[in-house]
Amino acid sequence: MRNKRLLLSALACMLGGAAGAQGIMGGHVTGNIQLDGQMSHADSVIGAADVPEKLKLNARADILYTNGDFSAGLRFEAYQTPLLGFNPQYTGQGIAHYFVSYKARRISVTAGNFYEQFGSGMILRAYEDRYLGLDNALLGLNVTLRPVEGLTVKALAGKQRVYWDYGQGLVRGMDAEADLNSLIKPLADSKLHLTLGAGFVSKYEDDESIPSAADPSSRLNLPLNVGAGSVRLNLDYGHFTLQSEYARKGQDPSKINDFIYRPGEALMVNMSYSRRGLSASLQAKHIDNMGFKSVRSQAGEMLFINYLPAINKQYTYSSLTMFPYVTQVNGENGLQAEVAYRFKKGTLLGGKYGTDVTLNASTIYGLDTVQLGGAGTEGYSASWFGLGDHYFTDASLEVEKKLGKHLTLTAIYCYQEFNPAVEGEDPGLYHNHIVVGDLHWRVNKKHTLHFKAEWMGSDSRYSPDEGLTDRRAGDWLMGFVEWSLGRHWFFSASDQYAYNDGTGNYPSVAVGYTHGTTRLQLGYGKQREGLLCIGGVCRPVPASNGLTFSLSTSF
Repeated sequence: MRNKRLLLSALACMLGGAAGAQGIMGGHVTGNIQLDGQMSHADSVIGAADVPEKLKLNARADILYTNGDFSAGLRFEAYQTPLLGFNPQYTGQGIAHYFVSYKARRISVTAGNFYEQFGSGMILRAYEDRYLGLDNALLGLNVTLRPVEGLTVKALAGKQRVYWDYGQGLVRGMDAEADLNSLIKPLADSKLHLTLGAGFVSKYEDDESIPSAADPSSRLNLPLNVGAGSVRLNLDYGHFTLQSEYARKGQDPSKINDFIYRPGEALMVNMSYSRRGLSASLQAKHIDNMGFKSVRSQAGEMLFINYLPAINKQYTYSSLTMFPYVTQVNGENGLQAEVAYRFKKGTLLGGKYGTDVTLNASTIYGLDTVQLGGAGTEGYSASWFGLGDHYFTDASLEVEKKLGKHLTLTAIYCYQEFNPAVEGEDPGLYHNHIVVGDLHWRVNKKHTLHFKAEWMGSDSRYSPDEGLTDRRAGDWLMGFVEWSLGRHWFFSASDQYAYNDGTGNYPSVAVGYTHGTTRLQLGYGKQREGLLCIGGVCRPVPASNGLTFSLSTSF
């Protein structure tokens, strides 16, 4: 706490004259402010509970001071109380993020809170996603060295943020990445571009008493230090690209793997080909017991040291994200393929303006395992290429066509298979057919209209009497219209309606105003319960019925 007070005092001195936002001690001050509010009342049909506080509020203000190679910043956060779906442990207010940093050509040093990532993040990713209510920033020291052109070395140590506190686990790591074309002169002009990288992360945590499953009277012998390492290769040659990374983690008994001693490993491979008018990619992923937390007894989404990206396509349309896939950190095998082609102007399928067509398919299975025991044992055995339970399949065809100079249509058909076991529910398999039509029309220089129509047919059912309580179930119709008036105003209205084997009607309206860097939005309507997922990381969103507002500005 003493170090925090000293650092904040230094920041306060530097930022004390921030009202002018310019010329402070020869430096420059920038920042942004965001305020999100919500009012909701009970609605038994959609499952919205009464909110005792009536008004829920998330607020934050980021301030950054820069002066040549030096920078410093802080973030004030307030949750009074947090919006629905955010963990109640966020309740409170204060300075949640602060740092000082020096960045030169050969060295960068940050003291305080920082975000960092090694490779694709499979052994380390400290990051923030304000919409998920996720922030696992490290508090400590982060150093990056660039001793020669083409070589980057990183070293860090710190503890992870968990709501208004920091986890007891100490995270330490090193990473090196070499651009061989820059380091090796004969390769400087080669068409083959190679980048190699390797990283290692270790976490230390004090011992604790956890009973053994085989003998409850004895306790587990827990490793105090757990290491994870990775190697990666990026290759570019002409139109081809290969990105691959393999990671391995030592014995790491924790709450998320039921305190078993099986080592973890993961492999990500991405191959792609691209040229004018055509692109294709193939991704493969293997994960086996790769959940890596700085506190072994912590459940939920906080205190993950690493990040295991989702391999399925990430959509933005509401029907296509109704049943989002949640990455299974304890084990999964996945494959995704995509081909995108542009039919040229003047051809039969290209027409006057050309046509873009994208085919995408992904499928994800659990591991084929043999159980060996519970806590204190290796847990299970698994083969690399064996397939267990079917978790998720997604196949879509997307066509984007410019129908006129100011009129663009996007049409999508998607077939999904979804197993609710990935969300911790009873296993099964939902089959969903989804159709989306999205029309953008620029009426004139001041007026733009945006229409969306969506349909989903599903064999999932909502029947509380039979124990089927997922309110996403059934067949849905969805509509959306937005009118943008000049650079300042927009108005929108939408509805989601479960018309068969489901429940609920979710109308909503919104109005927004933008002036310079300031944006205000007001909305009123109903929100369906479900999951909000970004990149395979999710948080539950409960149903709500009422007013929402958002204000953001920057300077």
